[in-house]
Amino acid sequence: MRVVQTSQVIAESTFNKFHLLVFLWCFYAIAFDGFDIALYGIGLPLMMEDYGLSVVEAGAIGSYTLVGMMLGSFLLGSLADVIGRKKILAICMAIFSIFSLLAGLAPNPLTFTIMRFIAALGMGGLMPAVIAVMTEYSPKKNRALTVATMYCGYSIGAILASLIGMYLMENLGWRFLYWLGVIPLLTLPLFLKQFPESLSFHILRNQGDKIADILNKVNPKGNYQATDDFEYEIVKEKAKGVPVKKLFSDKRGISTVSFWLIVSSCLLMIYGLNTWLPKIMQGAGYGITSSLSFSLVLGVGQIGGSLLGGYFVDRIGHRKVLLYMFLLGSLCFISLSVTAHQLLLYVLIAISGACTAGTQNLVNPYVSGFYPPEIRTTGLSVTVGIGRVGSILAPVIIGFLLTTNLAPQQAFMAFAVPSIIGCIALLFVQERYGHTEERTTAPVHFKASKISS
Repeated sequence: MRVVQTSQVIAESTFNKFHLLVFLWCFYAIAFDGFDIALYGIGLPLMMEDYGLSVVEAGAIGSYTLVGMMLGSFLLGSLADVIGRKKILAICMAIFSIFSLLAGLAPNPLTFTIMRFIAALGMGGLMPAVIAVMTEYSPKKNRALTVATMYCGYSIGAILASLIGMYLMENLGWRFLYWLGVIPLLTLPLFLKQFPESLSFHILRNQGDKIADILNKVNPKGNYQATDDFEYEIVKEKAKGVPVKKLFSDKRGISTVSFWLIVSSCLLMIYGLNTWLPKIMQGAGYGITSSLSFSLVLGVGQIGGSLLGGYFVDRIGHRKVLLYMFLLGSLCFISLSVTAHQLLLYVLIAISGACTAGTQNLVNPYVSGFYPPEIRTTGLSVTVGIGRVGSILAPVIIGFLLTTNLAPQQAFMAFAVPSIIGCIALLFVQERYGHTEERTTAPVHFKASKISS
């Protein structure tokens, strides 16, 4: 009877149409997540006029949205390890689609805030599940680049939101942007038909026929059968509830807390820029279209940072690449606070995109790969959830700075602080205690033919 090492099959596989299908759906989901998240900052100048909001009130609404994302990451992201990542992704897409549409119909700021908060629950829960599935199914030789490329969907979505804002918002209004968020709901039936469930989810439930079917798609030449003896690297017991305490077991505690600080730093920078960049540039003397062009450049920089960073991660590892990006980011923000030349501003904004969202896009697979498969989604979702503290503080902190006598561009100086904090926290990640395919728990054997699926 043949023994099949499932993780090895995936790790040694060649990228094929199955991997492409998983990639495209993950890219699609992340793109609309990025689109939906970027809407607030892009529509903010006109929305403030429409609702008569002050800078402080606008910052507060942005923070309430990010509280929703934090709760979504905890509640829905962690639940993915219990009911399946495919179901969670479908639920999250439906939530943020429906309530983004309703936010665009809101007659007053209170209704808008409530609808936006509920939509944010879906946004927060989607990200960890997508990253975990993509990490799980990616061939090992280009895993970091594949996940980083997939995560560029977030920046593509933000760029599309910027382009629509630049060319259509003045004529169609800011509400039109939110109405477009309903598109993922229309494609949900096709997603449910085509997207595979996580292999580790099937493994924990001993669903042998489904495991064989997936492995035959991963490696069509394998000819895997239900009678094969599948060997797994994961723990023997099915996870019950949300195994958060496991994030601190096996000497993972220091690294777990370090990841929380790293992600908090990244998200503070990302959401501070997403929320206030157009308004900062308006304060510096640029018109609405010109100020939105900086958001467009920011998105391009995010993509460049993700792709270049992913390329180098596959060659020299996450730690070195992330250290360089955090350091470069801090220097970039200091320069932005004292630069007035427009071309140089565009260059620095692009670099800041690479060193904020681009960095976070590399941190996500780093965190996901650190934890063993059975708690991978929980590890990432809790880390991102805790990290939302940084994103929640960002709109309020930058909004407060904009009410002071400081020149608007000097607010960029505040972003250098979390960049330095992230760099220091990275030094405390203990990679030797993380999950690797060479150092695993005792393998689990079963014969799929003896188990009902």
